[in-house]
Amino acid sequence: MGAEKLEKVLDEFNRLHGSEAEARILKAEGDEVIIEFEGSFCATCGLYDYFDDIKWEAIELGLELEPVEVLEAEEDGFEHGRYVVKYRLGRKQPFTGSG
Repeated sequence: MGAEKLEKVLDEFNRLHGSEAEARILKAEGDEVIIEFEGSFCATCGLYDYFDDIKWEAIELGLELEPVEVLEAEEDGFEHGRYVVKYRLGRKQPFTGSG
């Protein structure tokens, strides 16, 4: 599945966002990857931008990783949160639109 590349994606994400959010793999099986995000998250950034940043880091390493569902969301009163997000790992699908 490219577990080594997946670890590199998270390493790069954590290097770039570690002061705001840390990501770690909870489960990687088949085409499903479950990633936990925890941190204070930048208030001016969109929360989902963090989830998408994993997608863009993956593209840089030749992986397609698409966020599909937030499985858990916990927020406390101190601008801190924990989110568990399911991603789909796959290949680029050819565009089949008419045109």
